Amino acid sequence: MGLILVSNDDGIHSEGLHALVDALQHVGEVVVVAPDREQSAVSHSLTMHRPLRIRKLAKNRYAVDGTPTDCILLGVYRVLQGRWPDLVFSGINKGGNLGDDISYSGTVSAAMEGARLGIPSVAVSLVSRSQFRFKTAAHFARGLAERLLKRPPEGPVLLNVNVPNLPLEDVRGVRLTRQGKRVYNGSVVEKVDPRGEKYYWIGGEEPGFRNVKDSDIQAVLEGWISVTPLRLDLTDEEAMGRWKEWGMQEGLEG
Repeated sequence: MGLILVSNDDGIHSEGLHALVDALQHVGEVVVVAPDREQSAVSHSLTMHRPLRIRKLAKNRYAVDGTPTDCILLGVYRVLQGRWPDLVFSGINKGGNLGDDISYSGTVSAAMEGARLGIPSVAVSLVSRSQFRFKTAAHFARGLAERLLKRPPEGPVLLNVNVPNLPLEDVRGVRLTRQGKRVYNGSVVEKVDPRGEKYYWIGGEEPGFRNVKDSDIQAVLEGWISVTPLRLDLTDEEAMGRWKEWGMQEGLEG
């Protein structure tokens, strides 16, 4: 039985979080440290300009007035009081985190923070906007956690899992995928408040996508569970050579 730290970006009261916890409790001891309210699209933000508070709601259930990244740090270094988690799970997110969504996602960023600390970490998202079927995603998360605890892979583990909103029997299987490419419409809606001042809403419409072979987006659209291994090192190794040829290393000479 392992120790599993669970967080999310939809908040401590999210149905997706409850479904994930219920599933993982069959695998190990689950400790939840999650935001006290929704923190969607906050990416990997860290609260540094105000104090944070941890509120205990029940045994192994804690709410934090901060971001998903804050929750992982406070969970590891304060709530667990020296006990090191065997796994970090984040989710189940109400909505997919596919392609470029990864850059914005608080769900994925919680897993990234776990991986940064050297803990095998998984983000789980359910690709839907309504009528969420959490059972399928929870079932897969439980099986994945069991396998990670029994047979830990070599090297860092950071997995982004996206599950189609289908009954378990209708899912075609699991595919290892690459990050796809979202096409955002750049929607910024301008409105006027009762005092005559302008205000704006960013986004809201379902983004499009490009056809990328073996992508997470394509897999989910075809009814597969998508598992995308991610890494924290953002260095573009391929571009290194191009920049050397261009003369970047010459700096200010000439």
